[in-house]
Amino acid sequence: MVHQLPTGAKDLLPLDVAQKRWIESRIQQVFQLWGYQRIITPTIEHLRSLTAGGAVDPESVIQLPSNSTDILGLRPEFTASIARAYAARLGSHVATCPQRIYYNANVFRRRANHTSEESFQAGVELLGASGLMADGEILMLLAESLDRLELQNWQIILGDARLTTALLDLLPEQYRAKVRQCLANLDRIAIAEMDLPADVKGYAIELIDLRGKPKDLLSRLSTSAWTSGLTGEINYLKSLIDLWESTGGNSDRLILDLSFMQTFDYYTGIVFEVACDNYVIAQGGRYDRLLGVYHPQNVSYPSIGFCLNLEELQQALQSRLPQTLTNSSYLVVAKEPDAVQAAFAHAAQLRQSADLEAVELELQFRAVEDVRDQARSRGIPKIAWVSSDGAIVSETLN
Repeated sequence: MVHQLPTGAKDLLPLDVAQKRWIESRIQQVFQLWGYQRIITPTIEHLRSLTAGGAVDPESVIQLPSNSTDILGLRPEFTASIARAYAARLGSHVATCPQRIYYNANVFRRRANHTSEESFQAGVELLGASGLMADGEILMLLAESLDRLELQNWQIILGDARLTTALLDLLPEQYRAKVRQCLANLDRIAIAEMDLPADVKGYAIELIDLRGKPKDLLSRLSTSAWTSGLTGEINYLKSLIDLWESTGGNSDRLILDLSFMQTFDYYTGIVFEVACDNYVIAQGGRYDRLLGVYHPQNVSYPSIGFCLNLEELQQALQSRLPQTLTNSSYLVVAKEPDAVQAAFAHAAQLRQSADLEAVELELQFRAVEDVRDQARSRGIPKIAWVSSDGAIVSETLN
């Protein structure tokens, strides 16, 4: 019998793990410098908890057999689990907010073709915070995380669910749902072919084309005959863009896309994703109603966060990641059976040295040249030959 992994599962071999840890360690350093603390939530949740916020389709959850009446599922993302864990803990005291949380673990999702997929995510949630400074912090934390990885050619595609919803609400009610669906699917052709009054169709096409440099787009939006009642929402985005640029954010990194939205009402403010070399490496946004779904008294707290897709990051960073594993510094060799205890003792002593990467023991008795060839093939630069009388001879290989 040939034993194979289920479709969507994956083995991470040592080099894969080394590359993954290279990414994770740098991201986590940034998260911690900004005051975020790690949370670990269970892999298994009640299905009703995972889907309560409305962002997760129950069909995308890998469901598990259970002895209880509640259906269980593997987490497909982290926001719902963190909202469940913190909703009742935040309490009514201002001192408990905001909470800065980060995570780093695997998630599981069932795809449309009914295959299952395991992937890895790292991200943050800023719970109990709203307004310009909170939104700005998340965008700048995301940018600093990507810069820490020395990632090139990335851009944040920024939208605003509140503003886009307000723009859609300017349409006659009977057309809103169809136009919203077209926006979510970026289907300009469907709008062009839709049976709409000429002025409504023109406005709908204008909506799907609301993408470009933030200041140019907001200036164009400010002068539109349709948006005279949306000054507050437009000015908020202008202030956010100004904050980004005034704190060192590269204006070329930010693309404003007011057609960027989802088919569900999970997000309540800014939404964004990060594109790099045809990969979507991150996504996130503001969700001000979610925690109320999990709170015993339906008390909600404004919140915002993002997640980084580690596999996509690994692909985008491939040329910058470690291409070989770290080699051991020493190979300790017992020259004869009576020297085994002394070899173990010397290896233990070497491992106390702070400047050594790793120390290995030779587990067979071989000819001297065979041992040297083995060490060279594995990139080990030094051999410690241990005799039965405790004598040790160190050799540096050419």
